[in-house]
Amino acid sequence: MKIEELKKHKKILIIGYGVEGRAAEQFLKKNCPDSEIGIADKKDGDDYLNKQNNYDLAIKSPGVRPELVKIPYTTSTNIFFSNYRGKTIGVTGTKGKSTTATLIYEMLKKQGFDAYLAGNIGEPMINVLDKLSDHPASPNRGESWTVLELSSFQLQDIKNSPNIAVMLMTSSEHLDYHKDEYGYIDAKRNIFRFQKESDLAVINRDYPASNESDILTEGKVFYVSRERETGSSCYVQGEKIWINRGGQAEEIINIKDILLLGKHNLENVVASSMTAILAGVKKEAISEVLKTFSGLEHRLEFSGEKYGIKFYNDTLATIPEAAIEAVEAFSGEVETLIAGGHDRGLDYSELGRYLVKSSVTNLILFMPSGKRIWEEVVKAGGENKIKKFEASSMREAVLIASEETESGKICLLSPAAASFGTFKDYKDRGEQFKKEVEALV
Repeated sequence: MKIEELKKHKKILIIGYGVEGRAAEQFLKKNCPDSEIGIADKKDGDDYLNKQNNYDLAIKSPGVRPELVKIPYTTSTNIFFSNYRGKTIGVTGTKGKSTTATLIYEMLKKQGFDAYLAGNIGEPMINVLDKLSDHPASPNRGESWTVLELSSFQLQDIKNSPNIAVMLMTSSEHLDYHKDEYGYIDAKRNIFRFQKESDLAVINRDYPASNESDILTEGKVFYVSRERETGSSCYVQGEKIWINRGGQAEEIINIKDILLLGKHNLENVVASSMTAILAGVKKEAISEVLKTFSGLEHRLEFSGEKYGIKFYNDTLATIPEAAIEAVEAFSGEVETLIAGGHDRGLDYSELGRYLVKSSVTNLILFMPSGKRIWEEVVKAGGENKIKKFEASSMREAVLIASEETESGKICLLSPAAASFGTFKDYKDRGEQFKKEVEALV
């Protein structure tokens, strides 16, 4: 919705008062000073949605289900896409969004572009609108690029797609919010649905849900893979990252020079490299970023060494696949895994089978999903190989880990579950982990 259209509404209700809701309030106060602004948040009580009867437009926050909104509504995402200047890059997928979006942003900045990072990471996207330029020749700036990390919640009701849309590995998640796996994947695919012929799409070739999304865009498609070369693509071959545009393969970087840990991060590397090239970044700038970028906070983050035990925080791993990748990243050095948390009905069978074959011998579990993880370990025959511990607090989990993990080995927090219940959110879970590691004496 254009700002001019927003101004026509005299009574606007913000539904959901989290980070985006608060940003929307400040945006409206600045741009719609004559409008009455209301707040409806579930913390106000069970009847908070009844406020809708007194307003003519709602701004829905991402976590609010669309069917709960009974009056015409828009979202901060749609307001951004209706009013931005310059060019946009949108990144979605089940895992890797934050790392890939940050890598793209760093590559753009390294090339000297006027770039911003927003959405699920960085600032709320409507906060950057006033900073953007659409004039390629503007003094000292050039045309702005906004890199957006986009969740399924933000994508489910968008009306526009980014100029460059990136879809990473996609698997089932947030099934407690979406009706089913199809609903979740269908929301993700909106990142392509409204693209024009002049737009570009970057698609991970290695996962069916992502690969099969190429038919939805009218833009030109480029692929990425850590398994094979496919036409115009960026891919892993041998020990190097390659990019192929127009039939000519060029080396971007040797894998041994990439600072990020883990084979799974190669997927983020090829996606960010392909996207940066399409945006006009030179391969020298891409290589320089890959040699120096060590990763995000809360993603395979070294949190300290105590008693010879190395502690790593991977609280961002909220699905089984991410926890498997995290253990694999350390090549057999993970002896203790802290996992479990909120139960969203995810399938833990593959994780159970993997853990039995892995280096993990101590499993410290948060309930209720910890119970289901252990059941799958037992089904896979791991009851005698892996010792199970239950924890009700992060302090208890870290103390158990310090007692059970051998010197020279790794204790990894990689939950394979959401954090709600025991912790405020994934950041709180990671911060508590780091605090308790630091407290060990």
